[in-house]
Amino acid sequence: MRQFVTIATNAFMELVRQPVFLLLMTSSAVFEIFLATPYYFAFGDEPSLVKNSTLAVMLLAGLLGAVLTASASLAREIRTGTALAVLSKPVGRAQFLLAKYAGLMAALALLTYVNLVAALIASRMAFDAYGETDLAAIGIFAAGVVLAYAMGGFSNFFLRRPFVSDAVFALLIMVTVAAFVIFQFTTQQRSLNEPGSVDWRLVPAAVLILFALWMLAAVALACSTRLDMIPTLAICSAVFLLGIMSDYLLGRRAVPVWRQDMTEELRSPRWSQSQKTLLKEIVAKYDKDKNGNLDPGERDQISEADQARLRRAGMGSAWWASVLYTVTPNWQVFWLADALDKGRSTFHWGYVGKAFAYMATYVGTALVLAILLFEQRELS
Repeated sequence: MRQFVTIATNAFMELVRQPVFLLLMTSSAVFEIFLATPYYFAFGDEPSLVKNSTLAVMLLAGLLGAVLTASASLAREIRTGTALAVLSKPVGRAQFLLAKYAGLMAALALLTYVNLVAALIASRMAFDAYGETDLAAIGIFAAGVVLAYAMGGFSNFFLRRPFVSDAVFALLIMVTVAAFVIFQFTTQQRSLNEPGSVDWRLVPAAVLILFALWMLAAVALACSTRLDMIPTLAICSAVFLLGIMSDYLLGRRAVPVWRQDMTEELRSPRWSQSQKTLLKEIVAKYDKDKNGNLDPGERDQISEADQARLRRAGMGSAWWASVLYTVTPNWQVFWLADALDKGRSTFHWGYVGKAFAYMATYVGTALVLAILLFEQRELS
């Protein structure tokens, strides 16, 4: 365990010393604050628009961070021979790779935390057409960022410490302090006679995004065992885009038609006229309340014989779609911006626990693949 912790700590410190990591952390946090400053005239939906936009920035920044840090943590060390020097000691390849991933997880958690604090401040600053820009919050946050960079420069000039890592940790502290000062000692007008307030539901939403980033990091680490940064970025971007569209491209084909919304399927262009005729017959047979659609309880009443008829007509589940749908990560599981709408005041942490189980399963599979690829990699 001491070797594991040492390698993971060194990997984490190496990642936070990358200038691109500091630049990505600062730019994403500042941009989230900027999203809460202009007038949008969105007919009262400005707060929801700001919160959804900050979550999107958090996810995209994490995507870039996962690929860049994975490539810097493994691919570059393989290319420069550092990995060979470490593995020449009594350290196994699996232990080395898992420790690298642990350091990568910690770096992404640090990046997500700073973005989360900025998102909470932005949710507090958001206003509609009757509100006003929170200039005090902008000034306090900007002062915190400037002071963090000044602290990094001071330690670098006078103490000869690395600027980037000190600036990263100073930014972590100063952003937290700025948020505390803004929440406790400032007020802001969100709308007519409505003060601004923090939407703490962003916390579990950010935790879900962090789970997605850990999954992307596992994929990026597996790619980095054989590829450099640009191919890794291309593959991870493709996996990300495919995962976003997996419900549309694969989900409906992976589930038999009698388990889906019949009204939507009757309008779907993927069925022929004869298939739709059979589907209408099934709907008319089991539609007890005569509303033109089958409710979940009514769909459960479809007999095995009628299911077989639909299956013979080519309206069952496709095995290839089921396989691809299972293998492809579904990022919609981790994107719950709709739960932050005005009508929903709570966020169920039980769902976060289920998402964690999904993430752990996928990460474990990706790491097993990464270990197999790394074991067969010739290091020289």
